[in-house]
Amino acid sequence: MSLAEPTAPGLSAGQTDERPWQRALWRGVGRCCPACGARTLMAGYLRVAPACARCGEDFSHQRTDDGPAYLTILIVGKLLAPAIFWVFVTFRPDPAVMAGGFSAATVLLALWLLPRVKGGFVGLQWSRRMHGFGGAETA
Repeated sequence: MSLAEPTAPGLSAGQTDERPWQRALWRGVGRCCPACGARTLMAGYLRVAPACARCGEDFSHQRTDDGPAYLTILIVGKLLAPAIFWVFVTFRPDPAVMAGGFSAATVLLALWLLPRVKGGFVGLQWSRRMHGFGGAETA
């Protein structure tokens, strides 16, 4: 087996992994089906569709659990903590204005990121054939 042909868990040595994780991850972040790229991954704000309307890929067995929430909190904190420090040092705003502004920014950024991070988790699970996304393509 060469380095250009990685074998995914659940595949035999002769089968190659035709699910590149980078493409699947970015399709998921875009809330698109990781298999075909159609915008059918999410059925609601955070509810994953049971299956893709275009290609029929089954998403009912995805297991994102609390991962997207933890990663969203981490990203929001890493982005806003330096911004809070910079605004405080540079402008010295009133504490109530600063608290109100950054509270609103935190909520809006978290609400915007959460479905995208969840889609990325589903895309990554699909590409790595985790949680029933098919090790032998027999679905």
